[in-house]
Amino acid sequence: MIIVTRGQAFNHERPSEITPQGLYLGRRKLIQAMAGGAAGAVMASWAARDARAQMARPGKLAALQAGRSDVAGAVTMEKPTEYKDASSYNNFYEFGTDKADPARNAHTLKPSPWTVEVEGLVKNPAKYAIEDLLKLSAQEERIYRLRCVEGWSMVIPWIGYSLSQLIRKVEPLGNAKYVEFVTQADPKTMPGVGSRVLDWPYVEGLRLDEATHPLTMLSFGMYGEVLPNQNGAPVRLVVPWKYGFKSGKSLVKIRFVEKQPVTAWNRAAASEYGFYSNVNPQVDHPRWSQATERRIGEDGLFAKKRNTLMFNGYAAQVGQLYAGMDLRKFY
Repeated sequence: MIIVTRGQAFNHERPSEITPQGLYLGRRKLIQAMAGGAAGAVMASWAARDARAQMARPGKLAALQAGRSDVAGAVTMEKPTEYKDASSYNNFYEFGTDKADPARNAHTLKPSPWTVEVEGLVKNPAKYAIEDLLKLSAQEERIYRLRCVEGWSMVIPWIGYSLSQLIRKVEPLGNAKYVEFVTQADPKTMPGVGSRVLDWPYVEGLRLDEATHPLTMLSFGMYGEVLPNQNGAPVRLVVPWKYGFKSGKSLVKIRFVEKQPVTAWNRAAASEYGFYSNVNPQVDHPRWSQATERRIGEDGLFAKKRNTLMFNGYAAQVGQLYAGMDLRKFY
């Protein structure tokens, strides 16, 4: 930056006066670290810090403290979606089929008291109060991409921990091959449960190796606060490389089984919704192209769609789970 003085001489400001000192010194550390061969790790750290700097806590709900996650791929460098968009534009058919219905109707959900029953083929079945689940492992903040099968996407800072922490505690038996997730289905507090859109309760499922992958998480919060009702309070699943409907909300049961579960959307339309439902730009849904996506919050007149990434950008972390599989057949 060059500033012209009254005397028409040029006064070159010092870098530390142009840029705030903390940022200036931080950049020096970045350059030094890059020179030392630690560029990748440092860039990821800076990306996470920049992403957090863009997110002021909404101040809508109780704060939920979380530390930084060390799980590979847990923090995307992309800009997080605004809280107002992430909390008002979603699918949660228990509260209605319009995107605005969950935010409008989910105030009836009572997230406390709440229990989650872990049952089936495990050595240590148990019923956990939500308070016990919150304390089961250290809470981490993870900034994940979210891709809906309808062709839109978001970036959300979730708070929670790897589902594997709970799985390790209950100790699945040798014949447990899949994990089934059951959402609350209470017509008194969930007005959409009376509809014929789906069979209730909402059920989702994962292979055991998918469920134990470090990126698969139980989430209790987002944007530094506990989950809003409309986003799946008080506890939900988040599987970032799969379409959003695979991440069951407001969970009440986690069941370990031997046979592949029949999931809600697969039961409703098996030709459209496969069990795996991995994000795949090469396999279109009958009603929506999966090659590109509309990022919520980037809806201006000249906004371009983004190219969808294989496994939603998590191929390096999860691609080996599907080695040798025909991903068109097992969609």
